Amino acid sequence: MNRSATFSRSVTLFRAFLHEQDDPEGFYSVLAADTVAQLSRWADLDGATVLDVGGGAGYFADAFRGAGATYVGLEPDAGEMTARGEPEPGTLRASGEELPIRTGVLDVCFSSNVLEHVRRPWTMADEMVRVTKPGGIVYLSFPPWFGPWGGHETSPWHYLGGYRARRRFVRKNGFEPKNRYGETLFAPSAGAALRWARTCRDADLVAALPRYHPWWAAWVLRVPGLREFVSWNVVLVLRKKG
Repeated sequence: MNRSATFSRSVTLFRAFLHEQDDPEGFYSVLAADTVAQLSRWADLDGATVLDVGGGAGYFADAFRGAGATYVGLEPDAGEMTARGEPEPGTLRASGEELPIRTGVLDVCFSSNVLEHVRRPWTMADEMVRVTKPGGIVYLSFPPWFGPWGGHETSPWHYLGGYRARRRFVRKNGFEPKNRYGETLFAPSAGAALRWARTCRDADLVAALPRYHPWWAAWVLRVPGLREFVSWNVVLVLRKKG
């Protein structure tokens, strides 16, 4: 049990999250620092090679490098890569479903808030396990579809259906949302994620957590149904088998 996951930490993260759209730099700097501290529970990042799958503009790069890691970003969308200006040096442009990485070479394979944008999320998850070396760590996080932010900018109307929420957004704003249900936004569930992790042949599940919650609220992820609505963001941590 991670007793450092306090209520005040949760308040800080949720406050930062409220500004994801208008201040992404501020939000991701807070999230990156917290994530690297969290991940350090399972992996020694000093000297580690980390692949950030779907890393976008490299918001996590400085935090990982500050912990002593060699950071490599991977992003399929050229627009996302240049969201902060020039792409993060060394970023690979490729699909998370077909990682252009040799098997078993990474100390840490990391992905934050990407699975919901992948048509075949568990194919991507399998790929992340494949490229991680024995004893290495796979870290995956994503917002379940039925959570408050499952529909991203179309929330909370996604509760009435993803396509309906998308159409409503277009009627109201006159343009498509950035995250288009059925194209760049899908509906992964916490239950499906846990089933994948528990049945993964090549890695052991070492932790499953609601990412922003304090330690005493971690139990919500153990309750089918409830976890889809209140876990907000699911973290899976796996260790590659030897």
